[in-house]
Amino acid sequence: MSKKPNVVLVHGAWADGSSWSGVIQRLQANGFNVTAPQFPETSLAADVARLRQVLRRQDGPTVVAGHSYGGQIMTALGSDAPNVVALVYVAAFGLAEGESLGALLGGGPPSPALAHLIVDEQGFGWLPEDDFVGHFAADVDPLKARVLFAVQQGLSMTTFEDVMGIPAWKSHPTSYLVAQNDEALAPDAERMFARRMGAHTIEVAAGHLAMITHPDEVVNLIEAAASIPANRS
Repeated sequence: MSKKPNVVLVHGAWADGSSWSGVIQRLQANGFNVTAPQFPETSLAADVARLRQVLRRQDGPTVVAGHSYGGQIMTALGSDAPNVVALVYVAAFGLAEGESLGALLGGGPPSPALAHLIVDEQGFGWLPEDDFVGHFAADVDPLKARVLFAVQQGLSMTTFEDVMGIPAWKSHPTSYLVAQNDEALAPDAERMFARRMGAHTIEVAAGHLAMITHPDEVVNLIEAAASIPANRS
């Protein structure tokens, strides 16, 4: 039986677990047990509950990696994160205590990917196709980007109002991948998150969907995070 930690992958807004496909294939080939669940995105509380459900199913130490809003989900685990031994942020939000997504994003003009966000009658935000393909998935092949657009999940706008409690990164080893060409989450914001986390940080010449366009770099970062708890076991 493998002594490697489990890996749980947390997708972001306007995406689903399949966004990690390239990363999953590589990690499985390298002997990791990988889970990439679907998150409802109906509320932050519901998403954190789903992550806790999945973590309870893991047998042994687990590395959690999150993309974009997925970083918000894993950060909200706080200090109570059984089995979690490391966190990996991939172009992801890493809020500090007392912060909210709305306040952070409202501090300046919207990013190109979010400039024309559509909010439906049920209070869910959606990206229009031009912004999704041209900015959110800027460096993804347009044919593939349109497939990703077709499967996007709406994000409840209530998630922008949730105030972060004690963040999980305060008590867990943390790594961060900065996407230098990100048009959804500003690269300078990513650098700020990584810096105040004290995270092991790499930068990649990628757009927001770095796990799709640069899966090798993402896998290397996850495996590096996994090697620390593996060596201690």
